[in-house]
Amino acid sequence: MVPTMNTALDILKRTYGYAEFRGQQAEIIDHVTAGHDALVLMPTGGGKSLCYQIPALLRPGLGVVVSPLIALMQDQVTALRQLGLRAAFLNSSLSLEDVRRVETLVVRGDLDLLYVAPERLLQERTLDLLDRAGGGLSLIAIDEAHCVSQWGHDFRPEYLQLDILADRFAGAPRLGCTATADERTRQEILTKLRLGDGRLFVSGFDRPNIQYRVVRKDQPKQQLLRFLQAEHAGDAGIVYCMSRRRTEETAAFLNEHGIAALPYHAGLGSEIRRVHQERFLREDGLVMVATIAFGMGIDKPDVRFVAHLDLPKSLEAYYQETGRAGRDGLPANAWMCYGLQDVVVLRQMMADSDADELHRRREQQGLDTMLGYCEVVGCRRQMLLRYFGEDQPDPCGNCDTCLTPPEVFDGTEAAQKALSCAVRTGQRFGAQHLIGVLRGSESERILKWNHHQLPTYGVGEELSQMEWRGIIRQLVARGFLAVDAEGYGGLQLTPEAGPVLRGETTVELRRDVVKRTASRSASRKKAAALSALSSDVEQLDPDTEALFERLRAKRKELADEQGVPPYVIFHDKTLAAMAVHRPTDEEAFLRLSGVGQSKLERYGEMFMAVVAEADAGAVAPDD
Repeated sequence: MVPTMNTALDILKRTYGYAEFRGQQAEIIDHVTAGHDALVLMPTGGGKSLCYQIPALLRPGLGVVVSPLIALMQDQVTALRQLGLRAAFLNSSLSLEDVRRVETLVVRGDLDLLYVAPERLLQERTLDLLDRAGGGLSLIAIDEAHCVSQWGHDFRPEYLQLDILADRFAGAPRLGCTATADERTRQEILTKLRLGDGRLFVSGFDRPNIQYRVVRKDQPKQQLLRFLQAEHAGDAGIVYCMSRRRTEETAAFLNEHGIAALPYHAGLGSEIRRVHQERFLREDGLVMVATIAFGMGIDKPDVRFVAHLDLPKSLEAYYQETGRAGRDGLPANAWMCYGLQDVVVLRQMMADSDADELHRRREQQGLDTMLGYCEVVGCRRQMLLRYFGEDQPDPCGNCDTCLTPPEVFDGTEAAQKALSCAVRTGQRFGAQHLIGVLRGSESERILKWNHHQLPTYGVGEELSQMEWRGIIRQLVARGFLAVDAEGYGGLQLTPEAGPVLRGETTVELRRDVVKRTASRSASRKKAAALSALSSDVEQLDPDTEALFERLRAKRKELADEQGVPPYVIFHDKTLAAMAVHRPTDEEAFLRLSGVGQSKLERYGEMFMAVVAEADAGAVAPDD
């Protein structure tokens, strides 16, 4: 192990510019370099790519990386080339001439890494090409391996056929990589990719830099706007919506209010989607409003928030989507707005789907768990990690329920009133109608059905409409009421409601309160971000902050010239360290985290010139 890891550590320092491995990286690299299969579960931003890139450099032959999205593989190949590595991709975006050029490099053995989509890999032409690869194959990495799960939110049918790689390239170690997989999904990956004899590496799912928050839905677009204006002015982020129409409307709404936003959904033309995705990757401060068609594998490190305007279908989908925030390790927000109508819509979508009974039951379980997360009284992070089999003994202190513990009250009597009202109205009506009956409304609909004559009419007039909405929403989330998805969204009692109605069990509920987010000035937010980037500095002066912005401007200029995203040149963390330590020679520049030999040669002189210019200005005599 020692000679191998010394070599791996040398590659890490000279190529990637990092001084040491994190977590299980060294152990995984040693295992795969020795020729063994593996399944690697590592949170987004945890460094999964190094776990196959470095073994591919250490072992003879070509490393093949199966990647599900064109944008992802192009982005990663661009970043690898910036590091001086020989990388290429094969996908439908290439011309025939470019395809032949890449194929020639493969046969000659002139590539370190080849990224390929599963559809392309499974073509006999590609399989034959890999058979003829100069030097053979060093390894096969299957990224986003959870796509093999038919139960999952990102299922890709082509992944089911990747099991042929076990026989076709038996001499090459294979590893599956993903950030998201519960116990059942892990077993599916191991079985369907034939990694049964491979070692499982689980690095933990916690993303401590992400703050998880859930708010009750009440004019969601206005709520989103207040959240962005107060906390994320000028930040890049993603807003997820359930429907294409909602995506378009939300993007237009944000633009009308001075926030640059682009829509992204499967109904847009492929060229529009490509342009919007490239703009999001390359421009600062852009917000992408999207359905779940966007985001898998997005490598942008400075996404400062992920917002959900509608309820995700499962905790697995929620974790995957929120994980796109804060890949650089800086503070980020996972903000979600949800209401009872989300549950009604999702239940109806499940009822209308062509899925078999087993799939429907799995989807129902996923939604129930998601609802439990939304209504949890304790630490959200603890519940989220518990879902993935990870125990966190202490509350995190960085979610809304930790920062502002919710008020809990004995809601047994209110629950009995709501449940009784549902029974007496025939279990055919939705929440709005039940609330009207409980509060003694004289609406035309209530009078039409003679519900003003029911014993439950007006028994809840002491509570506001908002309070009743919260109570009924929680009764649905707790499984006492169910949505009649095959009807018109009426609320029906479940067997669990019986003991509540009979007074045999008590019900604790959380009280909904209206929360206003305090605004933070842009300068204070920037200073906080810089402090987080450079943990060895207690306080940053204005000159350091100004230099950081000048370095970012230089990075943007170079990125535009090359047509690449700015972060593939240097991450913000590296620029912040540059601003703090102000390197003036090559040795000092190489000591910065994220600076390897290739980037020193490419960019060292230009960025050190910016530092020198700033230092010269700082000591210039006053006029």
